[in-house]
Amino acid sequence: MAPPAEQPTVLVVEDEPAQREVLAYNLEAEGFRVSRAENGEEALILVDEDAPDIIVLDWMLPRVSGIEVCRRLKMRSDTRSVPIIMLSARSEEVDRVRGLETGADDYVVKPYSVIELMARVRAQLRRTRPASVGSRLEFDDILLDAETHRVFRAGEALKLGPTEFRLLSTFMEKPGRVWSREQLLDRVWGRDIYVDTRTVDVHIGRLRKALCQHGGEDPVRTVRGAGYALG
Repeated sequence: MAPPAEQPTVLVVEDEPAQREVLAYNLEAEGFRVSRAENGEEALILVDEDAPDIIVLDWMLPRVSGIEVCRRLKMRSDTRSVPIIMLSARSEEVDRVRGLETGADDYVVKPYSVIELMARVRAQLRRTRPASVGSRLEFDDILLDAETHRVFRAGEALKLGPTEFRLLSTFMEKPGRVWSREQLLDRVWGRDIYVDTRTVDVHIGRLRKALCQHGGEDPVRTVRGAGYALG
């Protein structure tokens, strides 16, 4: 049986244990998978080991500062698009500007409202992983409703299995992007489950068949030596 849709992963980087656990508790209550780091050096290691979907990053950290962690991640092509919400007790305009110019996607001043922070996390995910927060996605004549788990093409309802639905969600979040088999395994099956890369090809075939069950051209493109893309 296929696993449930992968929960978005939030990396919480906070050196104060109590604040770190409050953040983690509230994020998990919102349905997110949470990893934790207590300093900037550990955060950089965790990003390499298990790339998160979003990072909540404290400015003042031991070893490597939050601002330096942000700078390094935004300079790398593989992590540049990961949203970073910077947390800081620095409330001056010059500090906000510095944080944002370093690459932070949002800046939250301490003390903050946990409810507001959760809303900011969801807002960033709507931009980068819209299907994970129940958004409706459209590509050409295909409509995917992530909240009701229904898919339509040219107004006709399609029957998709759960794995094919997650594959299509991934493709529709970033049309035109080429996904390698390994990237699709991570996103669709999860990082903790071993699945042979050939399994991806099998489910891509099923997805293609489902998308064309009422006619129409196959929108999934095979990129030789690289992977698959939508459109």
